[in-house]
Amino acid sequence: MTKEELGKLGEELACEMLSKKGYFIKKRNYRFDRAEVDIIAEKDKMIVFVEVKARESDYLSDAALLVPMKKQKQIIKAADAYLKENDLDNEGRFDIVIAIINSKYKKLDHLEDAFYPTL
Repeated sequence: MTKEELGKLGEELACEMLSKKGYFIKKRNYRFDRAEVDIIAEKDKMIVFVEVKARESDYLSDAALLVPMKKQKQIIKAADAYLKENDLDNEGRFDIVIAIINSKYKKLDHLEDAFYPTL
């Protein structure tokens, strides 16, 4: 499986899991400037911006290492653009879904409030 195929599968599985948890998937692969948000979902009037990290191994699955500060800033920038573009004043939150996918198993970890916009 290529890295791109792994990523797409990870996003599919993340969307399925989020839907089962009661999230409404509003948008996938939202792009603004050079930034991209993998999944934008809504639950209980909260807009949730989700970064999906798909891996074949759970080695180095620490969220802080998977989504470095530069990437977080890009996601936050895109999230802000999405809220403005859609004239939304809902609260936002940044989650990470870590998808471990290999021949032995598929495992998803959903980390809510994984990072915060910094001032």
